[in-house]
Amino acid sequence: MDIPVAATATDSREVWDSLKRAIAHSSGFQRWLSEKHPAMKLEQPLDLDACVTAYLRQALETLAY
Repeated sequence: MDIPVAATATDSREVWDSLKRAIAHSSGFQRWLSEKHPAMKLEQPLDLDACVTAYLRQALETLAY
């Protein structure tokens, strides 16, 4: 069995993009987004990186309590 070599920047970007899309389609993220930005629709352009990062940060802060 081969042990994978450290991930490249491209691999990391692909993993983040995949996770970001999965999180963005989750019901928890959708609920959070509608509470934080009630007028925003997912069809509108948004900074998905920033939104998902903020969502994850808040989730981790909540879990830390």
